[in-house]
Amino acid sequence: MAEKLAPVERGARRRGPYAGTSARRAEIVRAALAGFAEHGYDRASLRDIAVRVGVTHAALLRHFASKEELLLAALAQRDADDEALAHQIMTSRVPAERVLASVLEDEFSHPNHQRNWLAITIAATNPSHPAHEFFMARKQRMRQYLNGGQLAMLNDGETVTAEEKVTMVLAMIDGLRIQSLLDPDRPVLPLLERFVRMISTNEA
Repeated sequence: MAEKLAPVERGARRRGPYAGTSARRAEIVRAALAGFAEHGYDRASLRDIAVRVGVTHAALLRHFASKEELLLAALAQRDADDEALAHQIMTSRVPAERVLASVLEDEFSHPNHQRNWLAITIAATNPSHPAHEFFMARKQRMRQYLNGGQLAMLNDGETVTAEEKVTMVLAMIDGLRIQSLLDPDRPVLPLLERFVRMISTNEA
């Protein structure tokens, strides 16, 4: 998720008057993902991100007016990458309970990156944080996904709402993030698989 985009081949033509701008913005977002993962949001600088892309600080500001705006674009790209990876995993016929764990494997294998992204999540619990609304909307998207029957609860006579489903899943993931950082020698993602299997039907 933090890789730089491959350079455009020499002589390749971009289509349309805004193709170059769109490609440059994508490069900047990818560089921001790498910078935020490596240094954290507070310590990552727009100048460092500009250097990663190979543009000037002023040129970067023509695409993104502030670090807050770039953070939101980076978070959206990270979500898009995770969704694309999840789709790829599901089409490879991986058991349903392994999908979430498979998406998280790369993050959990880089403790420093994991710590920095977790710090952003915690900071965004403050309503005044620039990413607060993003995380609230992200929860809504996940609620719709779970409510669509892709993670149905066991029929034990008790009604569980979509809100409760998404809260349990997110709480499990966030808790495992902390536990893996506290005790990195103990594998935790298998617990996520067991949890999903416990709360899912065979059709999920």
